[in-house]
Formats: sequence, C-alpha cells, structure tokens
Amino acid sequence: MTAAAPAPQPVIVVMGVSGSGKSTVGGLLAERLGVPYAEADDFHPPANIAKMSAGHPLDDTDRAPWLDAIAEWIAARGGSGGVVSCSALRRRYRDRLRAAAPDLFFLHLDGPPELIASRLAARMQHFMPSGLLASQFEALEPLEAGEAGAVVPITGGPQEIADRALAALPGRTAPA
Repeated sequence: MTAAAPAPQPVIVVMGVSGSGKSTVGGLLAERLGVPYAEADDFHPPANIAKMSAGHPLDDTDRAPWLDAIAEWIAARGGSGGVVSCSALRRRYRDRLRAAAPDLFFLHLDGPPELIASRLAARMQHFMPSGLLASQFEALEPLEAGEAGAVVPITGGPQEIADRALAALPGRTAPA
C-alpha cells in the first residue's frame, strides 16, 4: 500500500500597512507551518526603496514589477505552501497576486493607527519612513466578500498574534 500524497498547501499572504507586524508574524507563521517565508521588501527594485526612503509613496507603475516578482515567487510554490509578507493594500494588488495562485489566502494584520505609528517610530533601520503611514491607511482597501482571507487583530505580542493568525487559517483551530 502506498502512502497518499500530502495535500497541497496554499500560499499565505500576510498583509497590512507598514508597521503592522507582517515580517515578524509572517516569519513565525512560516516556521510553525514548516513552509518557506519570503519578505516582500526583498522584491522591491532599488528605485522603489530610494523613492520610499525619500518619503515618497509608490504609485501603481512603481508597484507593478514588485507585485509581479512576488507573484512569481507565489506561483513557484506550486502547492507546496509558503508565507509571504506584502502590504497588498488594494484589491487590485491582491487580484494580481491571486492570478498566480487562485487558492491564495490573505491574513490582514489590523490595528489602530496610533499603535502602528508607535511601532513604526520604534523601528530601526527600515527604509519606510513613518511619514508614509497615513498614505498607506488612505490606500488600504479591506478584504471584501469573496476574497479568501481573515482579519487578525495586532494587539498583544508577536507570539499571540501568530497564534491568532494560525487559528484564522482554513481548517485550523486556536492553539491549546
């Protein structure tokens, strides 16, 4: 008797505004699931980083090659699963990523602007200045009906948020 092939695992996008904890929670989630993790910031071309470092928000033309590179990483996962952090603030950006893998699942890390601003202010050595946070909240389009995903509150510490994120995945329950 042969063993059944493992069920395909979806790729999970940990989304939200800068400072919401995408990298930290995404890394913890990937570790717990035993799948690769990718940091969306690593997919930015140097021109995007320079633009954001100078305090200018990206436009859709700037984002296109970045989103395409993330979509390539997602498509390459081919049912083996993975976690990628990506702001994915607008529905059209999520649709562009979803075109690479229709079973993509989005975890939106959500919290009050004051909490996120305080986290950004404490963050060291990141190219995203806190002055762009308001533009991210303005651009944010929450998950809509028909989008596979869940909203995860960012109150508490990283392990607690990762617990909630894991429990929000389809077929999962909260840890004991």
